[in-house]
Amino acid sequence: MRRKRADGGSWFPRWFWPSFATPATIWLLLFFVLPFYVVLSVAFGSLDPIFLTAKPVFNPVQWDVTAFRGVLDKLFTSGTIEQQTLLRTVAYVGIATVACLLIGYPVAYFIARHARRSKAFFLIAFIAPFWISYMMRMFAWVNLLQPDGYVNRILQFFGVLSEPRLWLNGKPSTVIFGLIYGYVPFMILPLFGTLDRIERSTVEAARDLGAGQIRTFVRVTLPLSKQGILAGCIIVALPMFGDYFTQTLLASTRQTAMFGNLIVNSIETSLVNAGASLVIVMLLLLIVPMLYYLRSTNVARELAER
Repeated sequence: MRRKRADGGSWFPRWFWPSFATPATIWLLLFFVLPFYVVLSVAFGSLDPIFLTAKPVFNPVQWDVTAFRGVLDKLFTSGTIEQQTLLRTVAYVGIATVACLLIGYPVAYFIARHARRSKAFFLIAFIAPFWISYMMRMFAWVNLLQPDGYVNRILQFFGVLSEPRLWLNGKPSTVIFGLIYGYVPFMILPLFGTLDRIERSTVEAARDLGAGQIRTFVRVTLPLSKQGILAGCIIVALPMFGDYFTQTLLASTRQTAMFGNLIVNSIETSLVNAGASLVIVMLLLLIVPMLYYLRSTNVARELAER
């Protein structure tokens, strides 16, 4: 019940504002916490002795870590498929994330600092791909990258290729290209939001003090956009790490399989315990950069409030 404060303002009970988070809290409990607990129950559960199917164990006291320990042993054993897939995924994600940053930063900088009246147009142009199914966009690239597709035709026309290249024949470059194409908009949007909030007076002050355009960018704009760079890299890299659809459509070979493909293959071959264990391993790996991002954000907020 709202009451009047002594200064004439309104007073609300302590629980009033936190109650606004109740719907989101219930949503997370139902659709994240509970499903993840089921994953834990499967990973630390048992196998049916006859059908060799997973039997979830919901009592933590009865959990068995044998399957999980076996997955960890394979990940840390040199030459295993699991370790090779993990290292390959880290390499793919690292290259694709850096490429997204190199592509997305100039675009975001242009929109935020120089687009002016055309800013809305460019933002709509980069958001538009989200209106089309990711699967449909990847299927379009499958057709374009065929031996007789337009990509080979254009490259041959300009003399870049002397003969059609088999882009879909299990090439790592094709998988990395697909990751870049699919996730670069996620890099542009947070970078734009950060760059657009940088006060022009700060940049102008650096120019007035004698700094050139390059030095102003390196000493002023780039440091002030650090949080946007970090947010963009996190937003891009985390879903990339669990991506399996891109590799399935553009390569679909064992030599280019990613960590997400390893999880899917484990589940499809009835190794559900191993697949659930891989999900937990992926969560443990990805929670480290997420915690670093949260800590960096809190530090930046505290510095801004001083």
